[in-house]
Amino acid sequence: MGVGKGEIGIGDPHALVAWVNEFGKPPPDALKTPFMSITAQIVADSVSPQGIRLSTLSLKYPRWIHAEFMTHRLFSRNASSSRAVPVKRLSALEREYPLWWGANIPGMQSGARLSDEQAAKAKAVWDRMADACAAGVAELAELGLHKQWANRPLEWFTSISVLVSATAFDNFFGVRWHPDAQPEIQELARQMFQAIMGSQPRALAPDQWHLPYVSPDETQALGLDVARRCSAARCARVSYLNHDGTTPNVAKDLDTFAKLAGDPNGPPHPLHASPMEHQATPDRLRDAADPESWQFPAQHGNFHGWRQYRKMLSNEHIARFTPPA
Repeated sequence: MGVGKGEIGIGDPHALVAWVNEFGKPPPDALKTPFMSITAQIVADSVSPQGIRLSTLSLKYPRWIHAEFMTHRLFSRNASSSRAVPVKRLSALEREYPLWWGANIPGMQSGARLSDEQAAKAKAVWDRMADACAAGVAELAELGLHKQWANRPLEWFTSISVLVSATAFDNFFGVRWHPDAQPEIQELARQMFQAIMGSQPRALAPDQWHLPYVSPDETQALGLDVARRCSAARCARVSYLNHDGTTPNVAKDLDTFAKLAGDPNGPPHPLHASPMEHQATPDRLRDAADPESWQFPAQHGNFHGWRQYRKMLSNEHIARFTPPA
């Protein structure tokens, strides 16, 4: 069935695909779907001898669903930080809108979509709030307020970039790609599923490493120790929105890693260890007949069947906290 010009709904990904198939181009600006900033791309994809898959994805989605994403505890994550991204760079991000404008009814799910007239008015109100918010943030920055406070009001209207690694995604897909979930996280889950299903994982043996943003050739050239550090630093860079496609600088990567891990010859330093969770190597089984007889289960962290780089580092967590004097 063809798609009429009045039939595409704001934020309907399936309708958008149908429109492009029918007319060979995206719809007019007035009908473009704002969900297009929701993306999921494979960064690294590996599978162990036991068939356990470890996937790392680069995600972009509206900041307002980030709290829901963070409830999934089997994920290792790094995300762009309002404390780290300069105000001008965060202000320049594309404005985010609801996937569609749904009517208010009791409960957590919206009712039918608003009429075209109501949706247009809702978008106008949304834009006025976003414009006022952006103007206020600019004033705060002009006053010299640090970005860790000045940036916060922008979060409602902007996207967040996230790097996620995991060996288990099924529960996430089951919960979030579901009609009861927020529409935006449904779309994110759908895109993540399609990215994983469309990728061919690389088979790795024990002592071969899953290293996001570091290629096998670069690993061979740098050596494993340096390659793991560079991978961790490049994973951390998502906090600053600095994945710009430029050639990596190994010296800067090692400097970043030192800031994350601290100087072993210097004073005690809290280990910022989350970027070291994305690198891993398959674990070995003690007994081939027992699929859970892992040699290093304590190094799996939130993964299954993979030894996580973070768990190999000393002081990877604070076991006993002493309050500052």
